[in-house]
Amino acid sequence: MAEPVYRRVLLKLSGEALAGGRGTGLDFALMGRICGVLKECRDLGVQMGVVIGGGNFWRGAKADQMERSRADQMGMLATIMNCLAFGECCERSGLTARVMSALEMPAVAEFYDRRKAVEYLEAGDVVIFGGGTGCPYFSTDTGAALRAVQIGADVILLAKNIDGVYTADPAKVPDAKRYDKVSYEEVLAKKLGVMDLTATSLAMDNHVPALVFALKDPRNILRAVTGEAVGTLVGERAL
Repeated sequence: MAEPVYRRVLLKLSGEALAGGRGTGLDFALMGRICGVLKECRDLGVQMGVVIGGGNFWRGAKADQMERSRADQMGMLATIMNCLAFGECCERSGLTARVMSALEMPAVAEFYDRRKAVEYLEAGDVVIFGGGTGCPYFSTDTGAALRAVQIGADVILLAKNIDGVYTADPAKVPDAKRYDKVSYEEVLAKKLGVMDLTATSLAMDNHVPALVFALKDPRNILRAVTGEAVGTLVGERAL
């Protein structure tokens, strides 16, 4: 087995990804496969943090009949439901999972504390961050970038429904080209949609690269941490 090229990673999973092909709810078989791959990564010595979105249950930004802050709070709760389910799948795969929430809810999750999170990571536990940033108007992309910076992650792994970053939407532009590498500056200038603008700027300003790849095959996570050519690497201007 190849050696990992990253020591500590932050994996961002969308809520829709956890739903599999159904769009809503949870696909426990898929989550089990993902957790099995995370165990392989952990066994290689990779420290794994995970941020999960909540779009399979609720998307606050699209709730046009509610006040935005309240709608976003519901989205934060949706992420925590996903984190609890994913934590259970991790435990069943032989991992120790720690669910930490940006919202205080001690009956179900630990309140986020950076020092504790790092201690858990160094002990080999998978740390699952729920509740986004804890504030409305910020996406879970921004939550992922923030947690990556705070825990000192070597890379943000963006597991998506698409296999990388393209010059245009390949579903609309058949001859769109996929980047192997691209700078954050180009992502911002061309609005390539890797993450939202706040998350992109936060990662860029703190020199945390991102690797965008397809979750269709969960083993791409292992390929990513061991340095195989998978997806698109987003980082400094001189890549």
